[in-house]
Amino acid sequence: MLATIWTVATIAMPLITLAVCVRVLLRPHRDPASRIAWLVVVGVLPVIGVVAYLLLGEVRTGRAQRRLRREEQTLTPWPSDVEALLPDRHRNLFRLGQSVNGFLPVGGNSARLLADSNAAVDAIVADIDAAERQVHVDFYIWLPDTNGLKVAAALGRAAKRGVTCRALADDLGSRALVRSEHWGVMKAAGVDLHNALPIGNPLLQIWTGRIDVRNHRKIVVIDGKVTYCGSQNCADPEFLPKAKFGPWVDAMVRFEGPIVRQNQALFAADWALTTGQHLEDLEPAEPMADGTAMPAIAIGTGPTVRYSAMSEMFESLFFAARRELVVTTPYYVPDEGLQSALCATAYRGVDTTLILPERNDSWIVAAASHSYYADLLRAGVKIHEYVGGLLHTKSITLDGEITLIGSANLDRRSFELNFENNILIYDAELTATIRQRQEQYLAHSKPITAEAVAAWPMQRRLWNNAIATLGPLL
Repeated sequence: MLATIWTVATIAMPLITLAVCVRVLLRPHRDPASRIAWLVVVGVLPVIGVVAYLLLGEVRTGRAQRRLRREEQTLTPWPSDVEALLPDRHRNLFRLGQSVNGFLPVGGNSARLLADSNAAVDAIVADIDAAERQVHVDFYIWLPDTNGLKVAAALGRAAKRGVTCRALADDLGSRALVRSEHWGVMKAAGVDLHNALPIGNPLLQIWTGRIDVRNHRKIVVIDGKVTYCGSQNCADPEFLPKAKFGPWVDAMVRFEGPIVRQNQALFAADWALTTGQHLEDLEPAEPMADGTAMPAIAIGTGPTVRYSAMSEMFESLFFAARRELVVTTPYYVPDEGLQSALCATAYRGVDTTLILPERNDSWIVAAASHSYYADLLRAGVKIHEYVGGLLHTKSITLDGEITLIGSANLDRRSFELNFENNILIYDAELTATIRQRQEQYLAHSKPITAEAVAAWPMQRRLWNNAIATLGPLL
């Protein structure tokens, strides 16, 4: 019997390996480096490589995701009032944003950058407590800690007084809350709760898609009047699951105006994907008095929209910079195009600054990021590493006029796997405020010099480069 099984396995494994290799070559939307990396892994380690590819090699979308993709809005010409919102030099950035979800740039907005993570949660709680009709919450990480339970309690209070409260929490990132008593308490209070992208049986993910495709969004919408966007998860800055890297340093912006409607639409898409329900009771966003104020557009990326839309947005912002570009991100694992775009920005004479955390909660990301330092420094990019916590803010400012803020990192996960939400804004005042926050990060950072990187021992460089070669697989 064992001999028969061994014989069948000996014959079948090469055929399975060949079939997977053909699949790697035929799979759309995969860059050559990724194809080569997977072919090497599958060919050198047939059993492990085949299983790894089935689990991690493809982003498969279920019927619900395919339905959402079919319902994407098509690109339409801008009305004259929208055209007038933006100067010629920035219109293409917003046209690119429009091509992702079909949203048009909207004016008549206002925004306020919150002081820190605790202030952001306090503001969210205050807005929920003031809600009259509807609260929508969507978080990747929602912990049963002080801040997480503050939001949970506020939702419970709102639901008890008759406010429609809907909340999504990623099944992996928020597993501690989803599996706690507090989840049941919120449900009992009347909050409509769902865990997004449920993990279920990991073995079945071979057929349904990658287990690590996650809803990484951070969205709060209240009464169609207020929305929040930024890097802030629903948790304490001390972030106890990874306390040794804390505090988490985030930036969250509170918006009012028509941009609220677009964030609401992204929440509704997540809700439909998770529950199959299409929300018909969405509150309309209310414009501010000045319809030309703060033009903005929401950009929601993930497996249901165009492949690599987020990396296209980042690269376009880099190429649009004329004087200054400042980027903050906790995770820098770029594809070739993004790395080249950032280097080219510095080579063009743009004052280019990249701020990363000194200590990263992912040793894989840390090593991969370091492998890119030498080329960036050679091009003239100024690299600073934030000291005293994990800089988690994902922000881009350029030329004192444009800001991009949200949930997306400069890594392949945000480009190709996760559901992300960002808002692109043309406004000198808000950009100056975000730029001042970036200066605060720089004041708590140390510069990385080309000499220091060149002095790294060979074994460290070998390690960094070896880890970076795995980037296309992740």
